[in-house]
Amino acid sequence: MESCIFCKIIAGDISSEKAHHENDTIVSFPDYHPVRPGHTLVVPAKHHQWFWELPDDIADDLFKVARKLARELKEKTVADYIQLSIVGKDVPHVHIHLIPRKFDDTQSLM
Repeated sequence: MESCIFCKIIAGDISSEKAHHENDTIVSFPDYHPVRPGHTLVVPAKHHQWFWELPDDIADDLFKVARKLARELKEKTVADYIQLSIVGKDVPHVHIHLIPRKFDDTQSLM
């Protein structure tokens, strides 16, 4: 989609810190407005607004990459867990937020 900021990042039209993961189907990059250090977005390379619109193979890849990156983020950030949220409203492109968290943090996120 022409006006989608994630599509522009993926196409290289908008600069972004590059991905922790990138292939033909899935791309990840740091959130532009992170709520915690390490906050990462995982997105399908092709535009899909809603999670339920994803073809099965892309949905499978999206979760495999998100799970792999969550493990890496947990270790790198020394988080107790990684909060996962699937979104598509504010930016109309399916994206998974991976947010490193501690059990004792009290900030409500998403």
